[in-house]
Amino acid sequence: MEQLHNKNTHGVVRFITCGSVDDGKSTLIGRLLYDTKAVLTDQIQALTKTKHARVTASDAAIDLALLTDGLEAEREQGITIDVAYRYFSTVKRKFIVADAPGHEQYTRNMVTGASQADVAILLVDATRLDTSKSNISLLAQTKRHAAIVKMLGLKHIAVAVNKIDLLNFDEEVFKKIKEEILNLANTLKLPTPQVFPVSALLGDNIVNPSKNFNWYQGPTLLAWLEGLDISSEKSGVNLRFPVQYVARQDGSAAEDFRGYLGRVESGEIHQGQQVTILPAGSVATVAEIYISNGLNSFGQNTSVEMAKAGDVIALTFSEDVDVSRGDMIIAQDNSSDLLTKQLIADICWLDHDALSTSRKYILRHTTNTVFTKVKNIIQILDIETLSQAVEADSLGVNMIGRVELALQKPIAADLFDESLATGSFVLIDEATNHTVAAGMIREAL
Repeated sequence: MEQLHNKNTHGVVRFITCGSVDDGKSTLIGRLLYDTKAVLTDQIQALTKTKHARVTASDAAIDLALLTDGLEAEREQGITIDVAYRYFSTVKRKFIVADAPGHEQYTRNMVTGASQADVAILLVDATRLDTSKSNISLLAQTKRHAAIVKMLGLKHIAVAVNKIDLLNFDEEVFKKIKEEILNLANTLKLPTPQVFPVSALLGDNIVNPSKNFNWYQGPTLLAWLEGLDISSEKSGVNLRFPVQYVARQDGSAAEDFRGYLGRVESGEIHQGQQVTILPAGSVATVAEIYISNGLNSFGQNTSVEMAKAGDVIALTFSEDVDVSRGDMIIAQDNSSDLLTKQLIADICWLDHDALSTSRKYILRHTTNTVFTKVKNIIQILDIETLSQAVEADSLGVNMIGRVELALQKPIAADLFDESLATGSFVLIDEATNHTVAAGMIREAL
């Protein structure tokens, strides 16, 4: 899980579209690509001839959703199955967008896409809601995706109320839906979302302002994205360098090389700096730092004085110390109680076999793996009512709950609210090697 570290409003923005099936997520991304001229002419020509087009409206010449639905099964069924990543840019900034599937059975793919995002765009299909009632009920999958966005700690959230064109661009309908969206955000304690009335199919209020929304005075969706400050908001921890690989080249004393490779997840590391290696607690001095030149190549004759978060590096130490894959290198003056064998975590269960408190799982945290057991299911989120059920004894596919984990050996962990990279983990079934859950650390006991 990556973060952006330059404090400006012109860096690359990673965003994900999420929500229930058929809300128009793929079409919205296709509209962004089409209206920002990010689609080649031959692509457009090919799409006009596709046999799986879902568009029948005379206003739309092509099915824009096909710009992201790359799998043949997706085109035939008219749904998104896997996360599709697309790149586009404007004169103001660059974007990487993930189109997440809306079907409940593909929730695991949505979690994967959202874990890499800076921004979430949640779509709501206005035509599928009963706006004749005073209290509008949003779809269950919309609530589930909103809850996952909350779990993953995304700070920038937009809600696009789509297909308003099919409701005659009715301002009162939009206001009712917006009120329910804000109620949902308040219940989940989400950051207050920016709510947009849009028509993804026709392009209203996506890239260009729409005369059909003469009652709307806010920015277009793209203008809002271009103006975001996506500075890292989880930078409360110092140096974190999980060791991914130990490289050894034996030779004469002058040529002997032992380097420790990985990515700096947070903070900075300098030549001559004293660091602590966890879990052993050994102290060492950084001798050389080599930045990757690409394709896992490190220029050993061109060491640098400093590396920062996001850099893929190789380190050498002045001392002969014992370092292995999965160890965490931190600043020596930052060696507070990071080691823990008990965690309280929020997890999204992704496997069809329910969570079992009687079996062991593999917890993968940064580059470290350790056996763990779920001691207790503290509570489960009821997606329909958004209430927390207690005394639960099972967690099924796509359910969200808070659990207590007991680890076989200690790991160097931060809280998820302080560090995305070192505060998150996945659980793996030892027998099947399936990823069964994505987790966020809330407490280290």
